[in-house]
Amino acid sequence: MDLALHRHGPADGVPLVLLHAFPFDSRMWDGVLAHLPDDVPVLTLDAPGFGDSPAFDVVAGALGRRGEPSLETCADAVAATLRGAGVERAVVAGLSMGGYTLLALAERHRSLLAAVGLLDTKAEADTDEARAKRLRVADEAATRGADVVAGSLEDMLAPGTRAERPDVVARVRTWLAQAPPAGIAWAQRAMAARPARLTALEDLEVPGLVLRGAQDTLSPQEAAEAMVQRLSAGGELVVVPRAAHLSAVEDPAAVAAALARLHARAVGHRP
Repeated sequence: MDLALHRHGPADGVPLVLLHAFPFDSRMWDGVLAHLPDDVPVLTLDAPGFGDSPAFDVVAGALGRRGEPSLETCADAVAATLRGAGVERAVVAGLSMGGYTLLALAERHRSLLAAVGLLDTKAEADTDEARAKRLRVADEAATRGADVVAGSLEDMLAPGTRAERPDVVARVRTWLAQAPPAGIAWAQRAMAARPARLTALEDLEVPGLVLRGAQDTLSPQEAAEAMVQRLSAGGELVVVPRAAHLSAVEDPAAVAAALARLHARAVGHRP
């Protein structure tokens, strides 16, 4: 069963595909969409269990996959959804969990990728402490619901945003409150199980973008630089001032400009 796919802009051409962060859905990209050039075709997808997509178990069953939640299954679902929509090549960008899914795509479906955009994410696996925290959140989601992720707002937004931009804070707080408990649980277990994937970027031979908010404590500068160094076709490193982990929400214009450059590079790129 396909994931929910939303089309924006023209129907023809190599699309820019945007994969959202945890625990949000494709609405997270609304600000970026407003700043992208009108001639860029864009597709946004909801991860399994989020937005308008079916639950993870339904998606996994449709793919013939069984077992524990995994980002590999999510990547396979993204690839199947795009190919089902007639997309054989795309510029794919993902933020945070979306970036983890993109790294799995680079490992499993690299022929699909015309360019990669890794936003506020990293290719390293979780530490033991981080993995244990994810699994604890997954277990608590069944009883606490969306409250289990409410406290993550402070890690996601820069101090200046929290102090001076109540509209952004309110929007993110609303999205967190709407996070589906089943989606929270599968995503946290999938992210906890993910391996290190720096090698997925080697010999990719497509344009790349690595972007992070300057105040992102979850995806540090060293992790961004490590990914740029592995991009054999050359990667642009962009640091967005006054933004933290949700750069696409805090400064959508800057993120849109970087994504537009990536798309332009991909359209003109010949491996």
